[in-house]
Amino acid sequence: MTRRQAYHVRRIMAVALMTASSLPLMAQAQSTPVPDPSLPYEATQGEEPILPDDQFEARLPKAGTPDQANPDAPLPSIESWIDQQMPQSSNAPTELPPAIDPAEEQELAQPLPPLDSVTVPTNVADNNNANAKQPDIRYATSIEGFGKTGLEDEFRAESALIDGKGKAETAAMVQARAQEDEKLATRLFYSQGYYDATALASLDQAGDGTLKAVISVTPGKRYKIGDIVINAGPTVPPGLVRDSLPLKTGDYIVATLVEGAEANIALKLPENGYPFAKVGDRDILLDPATVTGDYTLPVDTGPRGTFRKIITSGDKQAFGADHMEVIKRYKPGELYDSRKVDDLRKALVATSLFSSVSVEPVQTGEAGPDGTEYVDLAVAQEAGPPRTLAGEAGYGTGQGFRAEATWTHRNLFPPEGALILGAIAGTQEQGASATFRRSNAGKRDKTFQTGITLNHQNYDAYEAFTAGLNIGWARQSTPIFQKRWTYSYGAEILLTNEQVVIDPATADKTRRTYFIGGLPVQIGYDRSNDLLNPTKGFRANLRAEPEGSLQGNFSPYLRASFDLTGYYPVSDNLVIAGRAKVGTITGVSRGDVAPSRRIYAGGGGSVRGFGYQELGPKDANNDPIGGRSVNEFAVEGRYRFGNYGVVAFVDAGQVYESSMPQFSDMRYGVGLGGRFYTNFGPFRADIAMPINRQPGESKFALYIGIGQAF
Repeated sequence: MTRRQAYHVRRIMAVALMTASSLPLMAQAQSTPVPDPSLPYEATQGEEPILPDDQFEARLPKAGTPDQANPDAPLPSIESWIDQQMPQSSNAPTELPPAIDPAEEQELAQPLPPLDSVTVPTNVADNNNANAKQPDIRYATSIEGFGKTGLEDEFRAESALIDGKGKAETAAMVQARAQEDEKLATRLFYSQGYYDATALASLDQAGDGTLKAVISVTPGKRYKIGDIVINAGPTVPPGLVRDSLPLKTGDYIVATLVEGAEANIALKLPENGYPFAKVGDRDILLDPATVTGDYTLPVDTGPRGTFRKIITSGDKQAFGADHMEVIKRYKPGELYDSRKVDDLRKALVATSLFSSVSVEPVQTGEAGPDGTEYVDLAVAQEAGPPRTLAGEAGYGTGQGFRAEATWTHRNLFPPEGALILGAIAGTQEQGASATFRRSNAGKRDKTFQTGITLNHQNYDAYEAFTAGLNIGWARQSTPIFQKRWTYSYGAEILLTNEQVVIDPATADKTRRTYFIGGLPVQIGYDRSNDLLNPTKGFRANLRAEPEGSLQGNFSPYLRASFDLTGYYPVSDNLVIAGRAKVGTITGVSRGDVAPSRRIYAGGGGSVRGFGYQELGPKDANNDPIGGRSVNEFAVEGRYRFGNYGVVAFVDAGQVYESSMPQFSDMRYGVGLGGRFYTNFGPFRADIAMPINRQPGESKFALYIGIGQAF
């Protein structure tokens, strides 16, 4: 008999004896004759107890009741009680098996573990605190067998074991992670064409009790595409489906490439006149002998279609199908192209008049030209809130605080007729305006606008009270549609009363009223990659405004400027941006031009490091009086990290009294800036200082606003 067997036998015996010895207690309480366990069973049936009562009482187990004299005395062990209470044979004493060492007894008392399990440390609650945090189980991870498949890095990036960082609350968690990694490895191999791959997860226990999780893989051979069969009807042009599937025999069967190729069919067919094409479920028949898989794909091309009309629906509509016909970029009878449908959807979203809008093709079954079918577009729309309240605020040295708010009803005069009310409040500028704007006015992307403005400006260069009327047409970029070519043209009339420096040498001033009319024209070319935060490309903008000023005599002249900006990405985080500008007023002397219409430089959107309009000719009080030409240059290094960024910049520029810029006596400013990038553009804060500061100029200038400086 082994020690463990002996232990179990001994324990059974002890339990049996404890049960038997407790029976007399129950029997005595009930005054019922109880047989003596030391006598044969037959001799005790129906007889009185053989032992006298005093002897019987003496044999009762003392462990059952505390010692009355010493209630705190420890209870005797089962073995000692058995030695005292075991009936003795008259022929030979009964001996118990030898006592087992307590440490060995504790080890033997543990239940036998299952054969397929690993013995690991188990977190057991503290007897004194059942909710106490127990130490985590530590484990190491070993990955074997990936070899040159190139999948180990991807496996490690998605591994549950590695993601656990070698810690788990229980061994079961480690085992579950290992099983998930086993499935992950198989999926990765299958996705790359290793269809015979196997993966096995196992747990090993080191001598110190720590676990080691081992993921062992066998890639097997990699399957290639065999024959390619496409089951589809005839198309125009022939072979359109096969040409749209960029797969060829001999390519490895890579899941992402196969799915991408099938998605390309679903994309190309609607772009070429098949709006209702459907790609079926592929079938790949693997041949282990040749390690290839024959590829079969069913495609239902549906009818070839041409555009016809737009139908719209919705309980609350922003405008009808007639205005959508103005916005669309295709003509009825033109071959269906899903790209033009997407363009119409984006244009509708760009109006900002819908809370939801969708555009879907409708199969009519009616014959169209060249054997095609007519396709209608169903626009489901739900008008959104038409009113918008917006605002912007900024601060610039020399310009002070400036806040502007606008209230807009985007569809007060349908379709897309907006009323815009604006107000400006600032330390040096105040004003109000009202504007009517019609978007997509008779033509896609063409905007008509007219308005009235009242404004007061009080700067070091001039003080002016101005009222104006304007009218214009434009084609401009929007956040959704950034256009390569933009333009604007129109007319404006201004009536302005301004303080004018009569003689710069004495700084004598007077007030004059000017009646000004102009015909502004602007054209722009944009090859940058983003409207609000460009990181590559360039922009060019030319503005010319023939203008006439009536103040005593009529003085005609031309105001013109040219801006060029460029953006070069040095890396994903660093962009070098540059800007150059030249401007001129020609055909008139400076004294015949109202101070508010002259050319100035300096400030956050010009040459930083100087106050607003601070550069150029000045009077005896060192106040700027403006000029007739300007040149400006700027270079920025923009470094971005996450939603934040830093900028280092150098700006240069000067204003001249002559009508042509001289590119001499340049003034420079250097500085640093911070950026916080949001979904509507970067928040900007720049601080700069002038180089070779002159008397009266600030030691530094601060600029705060939204958007990049250029």
